[in-house]
Amino acid sequence: LHLMLSKFYNVTFTRINRNSTFLSPARHSPHSLSSLRGFNNSLRGLYSRIILLLVLAILLHATTTQSYNPKSLSSVNSSFKGNPIKTSRRTSNSRIENSFPTTPTPTPSHLQSLQMGLLKVGKPKPWPLSKSSLPYVRSAGVRQFVNTYKRVRSLKGDSLLWGDEVEYGIFKVNGEDRTVKMCLRGKEVMDDLNFKEEKLKELQGEGCNWVPEYGSWMIESTPSRPYTGYAEDLLRVEKNMRLRRKRLLKALKEDEIAPTVSTYILMGASHVPSQTFPPSTPGGEFSESSYISDDIINPHPRFGTLTRNIRERRGEKVNIRVPLFRDTSTPEFSGIKDSKCGGCGEEEMSVWSYGQQIHEEKDIVMTGCSGSLEWLDSSNSGAPVKLSKWRVNVQDPDQPLKGLYFRAQPGVVVADADWPRNGEVVVGAEVSEGWIRLQNGYYLPMSSEDGGIRYLEKLSNSSKTPTTNDGMDRKGFPSPTLSPSPSSSKLSGMEALDLKDRKNSMESVESSESTEPTILHKMRPAIHMDAMGFGMGCCCLQVTFQAKDIDESRIIYDQLAVLSPILMALTASTPFLKGRIADIDCRWGVISESVDDRTRAERGLDAVAEDTDTMAGKGKKRLFKSRYDSISTYIYQGACSAPGAPCGEIGFQNRVMNKYNDIPVPIDEDHYLQLRAQGCDPSLAQHVAHLFIRDPLVIFEGSVEEVDDTKQTEHFESIQSTNWQTVRWKPPPPRDGPNSPHIGWRTEFRSMEMQLTDFENSAFTVFIVLATRAILAFDLNLYLPLSRVDANMQRAHSRDAARTGKFFFRRHMAPLELGDKGYGEVYEPAHHTSSSKTPPPSNPCDGVKEEEDSTGASNHRRRAPCATGGMEENSYEEMTMSEIMNGKGSYFPGLVPLIYAYLELIKCEGQPFERINQYLNLIKKRSNGELKTPATWMRDYVTSHPDYKNDSVIPESVAHDLMVACSEIGEGKRHEPSLTGDVRIEPVLKEDAYGVKLDSER
Repeated sequence: LHLMLSKFYNVTFTRINRNSTFLSPARHSPHSLSSLRGFNNSLRGLYSRIILLLVLAILLHATTTQSYNPKSLSSVNSSFKGNPIKTSRRTSNSRIENSFPTTPTPTPSHLQSLQMGLLKVGKPKPWPLSKSSLPYVRSAGVRQFVNTYKRVRSLKGDSLLWGDEVEYGIFKVNGEDRTVKMCLRGKEVMDDLNFKEEKLKELQGEGCNWVPEYGSWMIESTPSRPYTGYAEDLLRVEKNMRLRRKRLLKALKEDEIAPTVSTYILMGASHVPSQTFPPSTPGGEFSESSYISDDIINPHPRFGTLTRNIRERRGEKVNIRVPLFRDTSTPEFSGIKDSKCGGCGEEEMSVWSYGQQIHEEKDIVMTGCSGSLEWLDSSNSGAPVKLSKWRVNVQDPDQPLKGLYFRAQPGVVVADADWPRNGEVVVGAEVSEGWIRLQNGYYLPMSSEDGGIRYLEKLSNSSKTPTTNDGMDRKGFPSPTLSPSPSSSKLSGMEALDLKDRKNSMESVESSESTEPTILHKMRPAIHMDAMGFGMGCCCLQVTFQAKDIDESRIIYDQLAVLSPILMALTASTPFLKGRIADIDCRWGVISESVDDRTRAERGLDAVAEDTDTMAGKGKKRLFKSRYDSISTYIYQGACSAPGAPCGEIGFQNRVMNKYNDIPVPIDEDHYLQLRAQGCDPSLAQHVAHLFIRDPLVIFEGSVEEVDDTKQTEHFESIQSTNWQTVRWKPPPPRDGPNSPHIGWRTEFRSMEMQLTDFENSAFTVFIVLATRAILAFDLNLYLPLSRVDANMQRAHSRDAARTGKFFFRRHMAPLELGDKGYGEVYEPAHHTSSSKTPPPSNPCDGVKEEEDSTGASNHRRRAPCATGGMEENSYEEMTMSEIMNGKGSYFPGLVPLIYAYLELIKCEGQPFERINQYLNLIKKRSNGELKTPATWMRDYVTSHPDYKNDSVIPESVAHDLMVACSEIGEGKRHEPSLTGDVRIEPVLKEDAYGVKLDSER
């Protein structure tokens, strides 16, 4: 079949359609970033519309060696956001899809259907009855992952397929009374839309898929078939989003609107007695909220059970507290002396440290400053496991080294690991006498077996590693964590603070002449919320990609994790909560706290009841993050060459980035060892074992031991799908049979906020797709220590962070070449003294053309986690959003110019380039402050409204006018140059929602 296809391609090669451009991930390694735009060896698109291609593809698909296990896709909670039809399979000698790309051919309707996470139908168990099943489900989930991993880990050659996910809220407006309410008929609207989509299936054109969301006023949409790896499909995104908006508008009543906003800004507002239609009363058995009604929860039993079980596992209602915006007449700030950023410096941002509150009061919150001097884990004071920095420091080179090797566990040497070198700094926790557990999943002994040779020297958390990289403007950076200053004890300041008299205390501190910062500077009034609906009622924009193999999916996971806070800040659109103006712009931390099911012990507060033995960690193990948060460990394994090894020789297959994984990664140790024993590498084993420190939140009757672990993944998905992180790595789900759609290894990007127009949503969707292509094509390395990624997540929430904030970002993204700062700097072997002057070895790959290895990944890419360019603290710096996107100095080109270089490389021209250029211009102008984020625009709209009283309270009349304005902007009825510049949105007309059939009947 491969030969037949190749012959077919050769015969039809002369029929190339030169308007088609394939988004090739083929590697192109430049000598420097400045030369990227010079690459022009692109693959030209090949369009042949012959049905033979489809027939051959189906035959090829049917002969694949992958086993097919019967499993209802309806029980897969986390499937691909698009129909991932396998278009080619890579052989050892060639990649068909990269040699002669073909026009995407319309596929049968059963393959077009979007395989979203359809909700399981059944009766969920209440939490008390679920607890006895928790250990079995966790263990079975790991077994199911292992079986899936063994079955499909060698799967290669999948084509790029991807899809977006847009969420809407439906609102009822009354122009006479100027009111706006949540319209609780999302299911009715969804059923109507899906009924009409079913009738249009035979047309096989652009279509939509509609699925339920958490709120009964919400609805989620995706394209009915995936986008493919062609530049022309980048134009499909906006076309399909506009189609979805048209069809949704068609299903609404005359007094209903569905703007693409992140939140219903009056939800739970005390000054608005009626917030839903039909009317509802706060409270209910699921949330027990004092502010909102259970009626707003989707009627599917999964959502109510999630809400109740999170509350019951936690042992109390969720406690969401967001900093309140201070205006001239905000009553909560009465009597408190004005101070910029609550005590922060002129060039610092006030930062909300979500999920790390250490006090109980509901109407105050602790914030910090972006320039806080505390180091990476000082906010975790009182935790039973404390991370520390350790330097490999062997003083006597004449002493033989006995035992300074990485261990899978104490006593088990990892045979092919890259041993630590003298002077290398590692991060880990002292887990038993004489051993530390590193953040790469390994263990190191602190001394030789006889205790005669000391291997590791403990450093203080504020220590900076010495460096020789003089190309760095600043060496070492302040920590992102927001904890008491070094001058005060960890908790004494908080314990001494009389929270009931906090206003007087805050005033006295603000007026003090002392310049020494104290913890009281960081206490401020808060917006309090108490239910899951406040978070899960937020809408967002998500994108899922199918990778060609497991390695590509993992490296994209890592790189997108670094980009997630950057894109969240740039798309910020959540400045209002509970009818108040917040001092944040993004939703993420609100959702994080709204689903935080950690017990008090897991949050580091105090002990728990004794009936938690069946819970993960017995409900007592310290967990540093909510289950909705940023990632805690990278998962790409990488491979480093041994010092002095020939070019292309790959060694140290078990190298994991300890220098990047520098934050706590709680894992289930038993599951970790089980995964390692079953062949999972340390990075992957650590990732899965970290997921399984959580309990399943919804268990259905008759679906516990009845689930076949060899053929189904229901228990794995029940935990995987409720670990809501900024990126999610998705293994291929089981299939119903050989005719079922094939779904490959996928990565989901989850941090972006909802935009007001389809143009903006498309711009950011296309941007992140092109960013992944550029990362793969140019072998870019975006790795940062995860402590800096978490710092960026906190900073991204800050008001107007996209324009005024600074974020940590990597200085050199391409592999360093001769002449680059930091090139040639290597760690010395452990048997050399730290003062050795031995010159670094020459690079054996200098002048050698890089080729792909047997997996299809370039050697440069596989070494990316190891090519740090000198000491890791000097590989990154603080940059503005404009510098990250548009470039800084001569050493950092910026992400947007890199994407332009990629577009030039693949010869993207004509209509696709024209629209992509408009998308990139939007991002450039928003990053440099020329255009506003939706959050800034909405904040300005409210504060300049004549009905606003400068008290941080949003009157219902203002909320009505704002929501109507947002709806008009999205529908193209109102042009806002501060949002889209000179790009005018073509009107979205519901009359164009469905095609008109040329019927022959009267």
